[in-house]
Amino acid sequence: MTVVSAPQGAGRVSSEQPRRRRFSVAPYLLLVPAIVVLLVALGYPLVWQFITSTQKFGLAQQFGKPPEFVGLSNYTQLFSDPQTWTVVARSIAFCLVNAVITVVVGVLVALLMNAVGTIARLVLQIAMLLAWAMPVIAAMTVWIWVFDWRRGIANWALTQLGLDFTNHNWLEQPLSFYFVATVIVVWMSVPFVVFSVYAGLTQISDEVMEAAALDGASAVQRFVAIVLPMIRPVLMIVTLLQVIWDLRVFAQIKMLQDAGAPTASTDLLGTYIYRLGVGSSDFAMASALSIFVLLLTIALSFFYVMHLMKEDQ
Repeated sequence: MTVVSAPQGAGRVSSEQPRRRRFSVAPYLLLVPAIVVLLVALGYPLVWQFITSTQKFGLAQQFGKPPEFVGLSNYTQLFSDPQTWTVVARSIAFCLVNAVITVVVGVLVALLMNAVGTIARLVLQIAMLLAWAMPVIAAMTVWIWVFDWRRGIANWALTQLGLDFTNHNWLEQPLSFYFVATVIVVWMSVPFVVFSVYAGLTQISDEVMEAAALDGASAVQRFVAIVLPMIRPVLMIVTLLQVIWDLRVFAQIKMLQDAGAPTASTDLLGTYIYRLGVGSSDFAMASALSIFVLLLTIALSFFYVMHLMKEDQ
């Protein structure tokens, strides 16, 4: 009688518990120097600004007079002024409109860059780099000349097309002022979105796109079902950054105001803080508004940050 022996390990339980990750302190220790630098470089000015916002701090305090503690009265005075809320609403609208236009235009240019040949792509990349690398002051000098009401090329070109734009002052009315500001801000911001989205587009497999095309998917369907989900993390990040940057825009608005625009009806948060602090020497009120801008930035970006953290889990 032949005895068949059971295979070795047959009675052993095949399923094994996954190994638990061992907690390591080393990565957190490596982050400590960077966190300390950030706390010193960013935390100290933030704390100083908050303390200043609770004091009476004007021109006299700049020359050594001790500041007087006033608590939250600066905030009460600031937000009881209707002009403050007008500037806040104007800034949020300008920020959101510019962020949306910048991202949409940037995605379209990135798609174009991904679709054209090597020579055309190189030309687009050089053009984007030149626009991105141009200093703000130099770029604003050119744009102010373009929209100059006496000898600007914008008025000349529109007049040549049959429209009466002779001596039209683009900066005189708030609506046309913000149109000019939007053109400038979007022109300066689009290259960052283009290069970021184009980098995401290069990671999409050509085989997947070809398979979808063979299955009968149109260009719009391929973009919605394949391209958009693939580049969504990039779009989330660039949109978040654009919202933050456009909310804090200052140099473009200030230089357009200095070119002849009325300040009261064209102020955004950046220029309003400058006018309160440097213009009126009320540094405490400017600090209070700066703290509010920080909280507003956190509130506007909270959804995006929470969404990014949820995707990383």
